[in-house]
Amino acid sequence: MGSVINLSYHKRLFLMLLGFSWSIVLCFVAFQYPREKQYKLNSLNLKLQMYNRHLIEVMEDGLSYEEYIAAHKKPFEELRITIIAPSGVVIYDNTLALDSLDNHLNRPEIASAIKEGAGYHVGRQSTSDGRDYFYSATRGNQAIIRSAIPYSSTLQELLMADWSFLWVMILISLVMSILAYFTTRRLGKNIERLNRFADKAKKGESFDEEEPFPNDELGSISNHIVQLYAQWQQTIKDRDQAHEAAMREEQEKILIKRQLTNNINHELKTPVASIQVCLETLLSGISLSEEKRQELIERCYTHNERLRRLLGDVSLITRMEDGNALISKERISLNEILTEIADELEILPENERMTLHTKFDQQVIIEGNLSLIGSIFQNLTDNAIAYSEGKNIYISLISNTATECHIRFEDDGCGIEEKQLNRLFERFYRVDKGRSRQKGGTGLGLAIVKHAVQFHGGTITASNRPEGGLRFDFTLQKPPIDPDL
Repeated sequence: MGSVINLSYHKRLFLMLLGFSWSIVLCFVAFQYPREKQYKLNSLNLKLQMYNRHLIEVMEDGLSYEEYIAAHKKPFEELRITIIAPSGVVIYDNTLALDSLDNHLNRPEIASAIKEGAGYHVGRQSTSDGRDYFYSATRGNQAIIRSAIPYSSTLQELLMADWSFLWVMILISLVMSILAYFTTRRLGKNIERLNRFADKAKKGESFDEEEPFPNDELGSISNHIVQLYAQWQQTIKDRDQAHEAAMREEQEKILIKRQLTNNINHELKTPVASIQVCLETLLSGISLSEEKRQELIERCYTHNERLRRLLGDVSLITRMEDGNALISKERISLNEILTEIADELEILPENERMTLHTKFDQQVIIEGNLSLIGSIFQNLTDNAIAYSEGKNIYISLISNTATECHIRFEDDGCGIEEKQLNRLFERFYRVDKGRSRQKGGTGLGLAIVKHAVQFHGGTITASNRPEGGLRFDFTLQKPPIDPDL
């Protein structure tokens, strides 16, 4: 089997148009050439017929046809004139002797003239002188007049078809071929690009050609198809990314819960072991002084209180992670929460008290959960009291817009090392583990703060104050509030 030459769509289309246009030219030439030649023959015959009729009129008027032939100008230089009787006998010929001429009744042009009144014949050789003539015969009442022109180069040129129309057609066809080439080239390129696009779409690949389609109907349709495919690909990509993000989030949740469980187990060991030792001592029946017994009971109470706070904090974090939709929201005044914090600080013992300085120059109302918002300020305050070793707390309203408020919480304590700032919100992370347990902290306070801020659509960061102490900057989103509430 021979090899098949694969031509591009552009080339196939161009060859088809080229074949079609040149077929039209050839058909036109094949149709026009005989018509052109016939027109020349008819024109020549018409001239000879007019001369024949003038000669017939001369004969019918009784004038001498010989004098008329000799005196009047003929339409052609070498014009042979023959007068034939109805019986076919030649009665006059201006070039040959009558005795050399036979009966002309069976000549084609004579037979046509007798039957139809006029007739002509092309290119028949004369039996009298052996030359080729163009004959034109006309029937009169008395005789048949036949005029003939010998086939010379002049007559051949006269009867030759005019080929100027052919050159015009060839020129037009060449112009059409050039236009067809560029038109089909442009169309073919678009079709080939669409074919490449379809092949890539079939394989699920991206179509990243930067060259735009032309500004026409096909280009518009092509651009729409490519845009729809790009949107579909982006949708699939977004879906896959969302799925991967959801899977990663789920894996992170599982990991965090596993870490939380391990950390809880670790945090429970010390208080539970201490409570067990105290209770075993109290139940052993050993004789203990009242002071020692009271000390063991207070130690049990202290560790039990720590367990209670730990379980409460774990429960709160779990609610925020797994039950966001179940946590109710209401209109909350941050100013009122700060007033409550200030009141609580006033009743603390002198050695645990810190002075609260607030800079809220306007009323701040948000939509949120009262317990969680309160836990943000309460845990930050407890953290400052327990670990900052400072004397003052500063709470400032940095900005308050229609969509969010920016709040800054600071203390004038000792701060922490820069390398520990990034881990400050991790669960159970302690800057000073020994001192944290001594203070009774669960290690979840700042983790609760971060989750509560995120629950309300905000972010929180920690940094050291230039003047000394720790600074927390956090935002709280303010969704639109129904005015009827």
